[in-house]
Amino acid sequence: MRLEELNWMDVESYLERDDRLILVVGATEQHGYLSLLTDAKIPLALADAASQQSGVLVAPPLNFGASPYFLAYPGTLSLRATTLMDVIEDLLRSAYQVGFRRIVVLNGHGGNASGRTRLAEVANNLPGIRLDWYEWWNSHSVEAVAEKHGLKPNHANWLEAFSFTIVADLPTDAKIPPHVPGIMDAKTARQVYGDGSFGGPYRVDEAIMQEIFAVCLQDILQTLKFE
Repeated sequence: MRLEELNWMDVESYLERDDRLILVVGATEQHGYLSLLTDAKIPLALADAASQQSGVLVAPPLNFGASPYFLAYPGTLSLRATTLMDVIEDLLRSAYQVGFRRIVVLNGHGGNASGRTRLAEVANNLPGIRLDWYEWWNSHSVEAVAEKHGLKPNHANWLEAFSFTIVADLPTDAKIPPHVPGIMDAKTARQVYGDGSFGGPYRVDEAIMQEIFAVCLQDILQTLKFE
C-alpha cells in the first residue's frame, strides 16, 4: 500500500489503527549496465513486498542521495550530504507531526550513511518515536547467502543485478576488482572503475537473486514488528 494511492482521509483512517511507515531512501547514480535508479528500485521493491504482507504504508521514495564520487558519469544526480540529512529529517518530522511513530527507513545506497547519524539526533527530539534503518546489502542474511554460493557482493555487480534493475546486456566474464587509491574525486573514480562495476561476476543464477530478495524481505518484516 503506497501513499500515492491514498488521499489524506485514507491516511487519517490508517493512523487510527497503525502508526508504522516505510520510507525508502535511494540514489540516482551510475551502476554500470544496471539502471541509474538501482539504489531506489531495490528497496522500493522490498518495501512493496513487505507492505503486501504487513499492511504497512509505504511513502514515496527519495530517489536522490549523496553520490559525489560518481558525478563524472552522466546520469548521476547527487545531493550534498548535509542536504540529504536535512531532507530525511524534514520527512520524518512531517510524518511524526500527523501521528506516525514507528518508521523504518529502507536505505538503498551506501553514500547515504550520514542520514542514519541524523536519525539519532531526531530521536532525541521527537518523544515516542521509534526508528530503524535497514541496508539490505549489509545484512547478515545477505552475507550468509553470498558466502554459501562463494560470491562477493559489490557495487554494480551480481548483487544488484535483479531482473528489474538490468537495462542492458551484461558482460559474461567477471571483472577483476580495480585498485582503489583511497578517497577519489569524480574524475579519478571514473578512471579507476571504468564501466562502473566494482568487480566480480556481473550476473548469477536467478534462483540466487530470489534467495537474496527473500531473506531481505524476512529481515524487513521482522524489523516492522518493532519488538
